[in-house]
Amino acid sequence: MAEQPKGPVEGAAGAESVPARLRVFLVDDHAMFRAGVRAELGVHVEVVGEASTVAEAVARIAATAPDVVLLDVHMPDGGGRAVLESMRRTHPQVRFLALSVSDAAEDVIGLIRAGARGYVTKTISPDELAAAIRRVADGDAVFSPRLAGFVLDAFAARPDAPVADPELDQLTNREREVLRLLARGYAYKEIAKELYISIKTVETHVSNVLRKLQMSNRYELSRWAADRRLV
Repeated sequence: MAEQPKGPVEGAAGAESVPARLRVFLVDDHAMFRAGVRAELGVHVEVVGEASTVAEAVARIAATAPDVVLLDVHMPDGGGRAVLESMRRTHPQVRFLALSVSDAAEDVIGLIRAGARGYVTKTISPDELAAAIRRVADGDAVFSPRLAGFVLDAFAARPDAPVADPELDQLTNREREVLRLLARGYAYKEIAKELYISIKTVETHVSNVLRKLQMSNRYELSRWAADRRLV
C-alpha cells in the first residue's frame, strides 16, 4: 500500500509557527473597568485572571504566573504598590505595568521605585495598551509621554544619588561579581577562572545569592540581573 502523505511536522523547517499570546493579569477594584479591558485586549493577549484586592491579587498572580500584570495604583487595601512589594521577591519573572487614572508624580515615582516597568494612564487606547504590554514583556520601560518627564525629573533632581534597591544591597561585592558573570552565561569553571577563586567558592556564592534573593535557579537570577541592568 502506498504511504499516505503526512502533514507538516511541528517545528520542521518551513512550517509556520503561531507565536504564543502574552498572558496578562488584571488588578483593579472596579469590575466594570476590568470587564472593559478584558474585552478590548482579548484579541491581543490572553487574560489569565483578575483581582480586585491586594490579597486576592497576590494569591492569583502566584497561581497563574502571568507574563505581565496590569496594576491599578489606588485600591482600598493598599493598592498597586502593596501588590508589587509582595510579589517582586517571590516572582521576579513577572513584569508589572501600572494602569491608572492618576497622573500624580508621587504615584508614578512610587510605583517605579517599587518595581513597575512602566506607567500609563487609563486614557490610553486599546492598541497602545497592547503595544505597551508587549514592550514591558520584552523588558522595555513604558510611560505615557507626560509621565516620563516625572521620572526624568525625579532622578535629575539628585543625579549623584544611587537608586535604592534593598534586594541588591543584600549582596556583597563578590556576590554581585559572581551574579553578573552568571547572568552573562559563564559556567562555574569560567567564573572561577575570571575571579581567581575556586569552583567551590563560586558554588558557595551562588548558593548565598539564591538564598538572599529567595530564588531557585540560575535562570531566575539571570532574569533578575538583566532587569536591573547588571549584565
